[in-house]
Amino acid sequence: MKSLRYSRRRRRSGVELNMAPLIDMIFILLIFFLVTTNFVRESGVDVKRPTAQTAVSKSKAGMVIGVTSEGLVYIGGRTVDVRLVRARVERFLAETPGGGVVIAADRESRTGTVIQVLDACRLAGAKNVSVAARRAE
Repeated sequence: MKSLRYSRRRRRSGVELNMAPLIDMIFILLIFFLVTTNFVRESGVDVKRPTAQTAVSKSKAGMVIGVTSEGLVYIGGRTVDVRLVRARVERFLAETPGGGVVIAADRESRTGTVIQVLDACRLAGAKNVSVAARRAE
């Protein structure tokens, strides 16, 4: 009789749902998505881009290198010497294979500086290098 009472009490008590494994799984998924997401690395400087009739929008730009009208080169909001651009792009490509590089040059910038940055990107092994421009309206 005692075991019958115990089983009836057990049925009435209800079902417990343990939320700890569910929360753990959600955090694991969140970490997975954060690690696998590609982040766009901005140049960190505002430039006045030139306009072009053939400008197209690129949805997959991995690294943005800014060139100001004074000839300064910015990567990630910091001024970088032109000679160090190649090393930065090589490190970016090691972290993100097949990533694209966009050079956002000011319309008043010197062509020589932009060509040096473009050459450094290509020497680093970047296959997808673009120069940013605004679409003419």
